[in-house]
Amino acid sequence: MKWVGDSQGAVVVSSGIHSLIAVEDIELDRSNPRIRKFLEMYGDQPTPEQIFLALGAGNDDDVGSSTSTTFEKLKQSIITNGGIIQPIILNRRADGSLICVEGNTRVALYKHFLKTGVKGTWTDIPALVHNEIDDASVHAIRLQIHLVGTRPWDPYSKAKYLYELRTQEHLPFATIVDYCGGRQTEVVEHINAYADMEEHYRPVVGDDGSFDTTRFSGFIELQKPGIKQAVTAAGFTLSDFARWIHDGKLYPLQKVRVLPRILRHEKARDVFLKQGARKAEALLEKPDLNSKRVGVPT
Repeated sequence: MKWVGDSQGAVVVSSGIHSLIAVEDIELDRSNPRIRKFLEMYGDQPTPEQIFLALGAGNDDDVGSSTSTTFEKLKQSIITNGGIIQPIILNRRADGSLICVEGNTRVALYKHFLKTGVKGTWTDIPALVHNEIDDASVHAIRLQIHLVGTRPWDPYSKAKYLYELRTQEHLPFATIVDYCGGRQTEVVEHINAYADMEEHYRPVVGDDGSFDTTRFSGFIELQKPGIKQAVTAAGFTLSDFARWIHDGKLYPLQKVRVLPRILRHEKARDVFLKQGARKAEALLEKPDLNSKRVGVPT
């Protein structure tokens, strides 16, 4: 047995069986909100790279790398090694069908290699097969692997999954915390940061492909006490904040923490709007700025 969560309401995931499974018998998990949404947009035959993109794959080690670069690393690694090292995870349903709980991109690559005649043995794929596990167990498996396990998602993708569990699966916060550990305040912070980024940052960047998930940490900082209040009290909106993030005014993103101090000082605020937080923070060290305070609460 594998336990996920604490002793209060822990989720029990039954042991699976290691097997070699024919890739043609494996289905994508269409109940996965990200895969479902992607298939609705692009049709039922997505490429492996599209699946990779839909799942927000990658991890913290890949910050600064493009999605296509990270995908190519995975693809070449599988070809070089002649297969995968970590088995995929499957759920065998009551009707005998096999749903991919974890490893959709790798399954898609195997199918692609077969179809395009890539040299190697791609007919069967190593898998850990569970029998008729429920949705709670599926969530527990994903969260254990990608939030607290050895193959973590990047922070934006983690928050996106937590947001989906809360708003689409309607799981209570306590249940989500049981799945992934940590504190409820951290879960709430990540969910709210994701919601703010989607609502305010995505419209700012538009459809030009410049949506940068590495900016997510700036929206985590936005959730800290006093930050939002300082922005609105100075007469700005969260859309303005998103624009500052996009334009590099708050670089590095830790500079969000000094935003209340900057917005409290008229001259520093003016410098910030023109030149960014670094220049504005430098001015805050000058004593003559003390007389330039404006009405923004601490």
